[in-house]
Amino acid sequence: MKSLLESIPNLFRSSGDRRLAVLFALVTSLTIVSVLFLGPWKMLGVIAGLMIAWLLLFRPETMVLALAIYTPFEPFLLKFVPDELYIFARYLPEILIYGLVAVAVLKVLSRRRELTSTPIDLPFVFFLIVALTSLVLNAVPWFSGLLGLRQIIRFMLMFFAVVYLEPERRFVRRLVLAMFGVVVFESVLGIVQSFVGAPLDEILIPSEQRFYESIQLTSGTEQTWSPGTRIFATMGRYDQLGTFLSFFGLLAVGLWYSLRSRLTRSRLIFVLAVILPALLLTMSRASWFGFALGLLIIGGWLMRDRRVRLAYLAMIVLAVGYLAWSGLAVRYLTDYPEQTAVERLFEAFSYERWRGEYYGMGRLYWLVQTVTTVVPSSPIFGVGPGQYGGGAAAALGNVRVYQELNLPFGVYGTDGYIDNNWFSLWGEIGTLGLVFYVWIFIALAIMSWRVWCRSRDPLLKGLALGLVGGLAAITLQAALGTYLEVRTLALYLWLFAACVYVLAKKEGVLK
Repeated sequence: MKSLLESIPNLFRSSGDRRLAVLFALVTSLTIVSVLFLGPWKMLGVIAGLMIAWLLLFRPETMVLALAIYTPFEPFLLKFVPDELYIFARYLPEILIYGLVAVAVLKVLSRRRELTSTPIDLPFVFFLIVALTSLVLNAVPWFSGLLGLRQIIRFMLMFFAVVYLEPERRFVRRLVLAMFGVVVFESVLGIVQSFVGAPLDEILIPSEQRFYESIQLTSGTEQTWSPGTRIFATMGRYDQLGTFLSFFGLLAVGLWYSLRSRLTRSRLIFVLAVILPALLLTMSRASWFGFALGLLIIGGWLMRDRRVRLAYLAMIVLAVGYLAWSGLAVRYLTDYPEQTAVERLFEAFSYERWRGEYYGMGRLYWLVQTVTTVVPSSPIFGVGPGQYGGGAAAALGNVRVYQELNLPFGVYGTDGYIDNNWFSLWGEIGTLGLVFYVWIFIALAIMSWRVWCRSRDPLLKGLALGLVGGLAAITLQAALGTYLEVRTLALYLWLFAACVYVLAKKEGVLK
């Protein structure tokens, strides 16, 4: 035993990796302490935390890739996490983002990275100033206000972290390949789910609510649709899968237009051939309309592809012809569990649905109330972060503003959110804050368009083109739900925007 212990330092010396020796010593000592005082589950959390901290410091790009791959599977995997580790597992991805930001700051402070100017720096700073001003003026409790602000900006921080990590082109290529692999897996699983139905739905759906004291960590998913009629794969909700597929579908379209290798283009056609039926089977109208808008901008406008324009014209003619032939009474359509894809599409334009949404305190009701009641109560700086319409208000149960304005607590009077991210921001941060947030989106769109016009790198050109369509899609989808706060969509928007910016700076197409 003595000789074995004496050989360990020589083992590390021979490898020449002192960091590994330090890591080994820390893990060994903390494992012993954890077993004695914390128990096995907390011990596992401590060891995982140490490993993640080491990777963040010395392999940050690996953590970016791991986070991107893990996120789509998170809603499903959290079902199996014990209560002792749940809060750690639930907020681990967010902690990783903050860790990546800290690593980026350390690189700047140690002069390993120079300060750089991005197109969204100025509007982001102005947005933060307005949000903090709103917090102070409305006397929002600091804990509640900061959680509300964090709900808005947490994924935006990913953009700045990746910008200062300055990933190489080969990393971006690896990220794209890995994510398309995830997309194909999720799509195939969803298609299988549509055939299997209830048995697979029960395995995949995260129905359990989780709380930490009075804070709702996870709301759980209530299956209001018939089993197998709306697919969601590992993401818990059909609209989360749909918006995820629509974003990566648009990236695939952008790359298909830009890449010239026949083999690569054939593989992208395969990816799209798997994505599109899965996207249809999600029955998520926000995803359908977002993808349709993005494709129209990419193919019909920027690429001037006659095939796309003719396809849209054919769809309009087909829709009008179907209505004339079937006699479908669109104005009377309402949602029901066994609804077909055609009925769900036309139901979006149903007067009866709009009327039910308004009187049932759905999305339309909150469109009206935000404009007529919430914004007039505080038009410039809003009612405060985390106080109205978004995920923070729902999770924290913040009813103060609703009660003061004599309004029900979000959609259906119970859920806290209002199914419209733009109006949630308008109510919380006010008109000034909304202007700066919209400025950020416009700046990203202009940046992506310029990169697409100027770049000679097919990978960068395709990603920039896909990002233009993706931004348009997400802009529309944010008016139909709180998708700017959903990690299975928002994370990738800011991650790929950063990748486009970094590669463009390296190529010299951005000053």
